[in-house]
Amino acid sequence: MPISYLASLTSAERTARANMHLGASLAFNAGALNAGGFLAIGQYTSHMTGMVSSAADNLILGDFPLVATAFLSLVSFACGAASSAVMINYSKRNTDRNPYTPPLLLEAFLLLIFGLMGANLRKHELIDMSLTAVLLCYVMGLQNALVTKISNAEIRTTHVTGLVTDIGIELGKLFYWNRHSADRRDLFVAANRRKLKVHLLLVASFFCGGVLGAFGFKYVGFSATIPLAIGMVILSSAPMFKPDR
Repeated sequence: MPISYLASLTSAERTARANMHLGASLAFNAGALNAGGFLAIGQYTSHMTGMVSSAADNLILGDFPLVATAFLSLVSFACGAASSAVMINYSKRNTDRNPYTPPLLLEAFLLLIFGLMGANLRKHELIDMSLTAVLLCYVMGLQNALVTKISNAEIRTTHVTGLVTDIGIELGKLFYWNRHSADRRDLFVAANRRKLKVHLLLVASFFCGGVLGAFGFKYVGFSATIPLAIGMVILSSAPMFKPDR
């Protein structure tokens, strides 16, 4: 049943299949927010590598407001990740509810704010950076920490550098010729095909989300995130409607 399937994606009892499908769904969201957000505010918000590089470049160039902007993005992303960890750990220790529901609902709520008030938030700038960028960095950190904890650090959804690196490694293993495989089993090289499949799916989901997000922001505007928020609400609330066996 659809409800049972959706509930399994955020269940406390994890499976490899659930991790893969949840990761693909959230990677799609991250791609949509990252690409669409760039059209909205002129800044990518999912990868902190660029933020650190930007801070270093602008420090040397003497553009200190942009240095502060980059560090504010980093702090926002870290706060989002910290918030996700606090909510999940608290739920696991103190409630009987699904521990992954609170951060998912918070992300949905923030996406609704972004969709309904993004244009107004953009008018209130902190140092050269709109509040929408702060909000998106926080959401990205929140989501990345959520998926990291759910999958025991096997899956991340807000950036693809590590995914593409792992894809390359597994492809290298896949095409490696084990010339002496018969007598040197300890040196036998074999690709992790499941890992390769998962990472290819995540990259494809991120790209598809980016295409749809860019299209939505170009033709609809900030409200293009409202369907994403509704999807997060459905995903997070599914365990509450799962039929008892």
